[in-house]
Amino acid sequence: HVQLVESGGGSVQAGGSLRLSCAVSGITYTQNCMGWFRQAPGKEREEVAAISTGSRSTYYTNSVKGRFTISQDNAKNTVTLQMNSLKPEDTAMYYCAADVGGGCYLPFKASDFGYWGQGTQVTVS
Repeated sequence: HVQLVESGGGSVQAGGSLRLSCAVSGITYTQNCMGWFRQAPGKEREEVAAISTGSRSTYYTNSVKGRFTISQDNAKNTVTLQMNSLKPEDTAMYYCAADVGGGCYLPFKASDFGYWGQGTQVTVS
């Protein structure tokens, strides 16, 4: 039973930082694609960042490159999204997602991911 639980969202002023964590359980494959997506009100869900857990290769959408960093901690079974230099347009519900049993295929998209967390809200003012 795969379970993804996000934490770390909140409200921050523009230019600030937040660190989102995704606690992962129930995945037995060592090579997966773990992703972060976000959805603002009235907008479609969009990809933010992804990491291939086998190779640790990382991928970012252009709007967050240089500001966000995705990483994994195998000992803690977590995937983290460090978000720096936040902008009001980063405001959204952020979701952790898993594509089990393989690396990331580019361009990564929401339909590739079969497991999702409940989301955590990020508000930048």
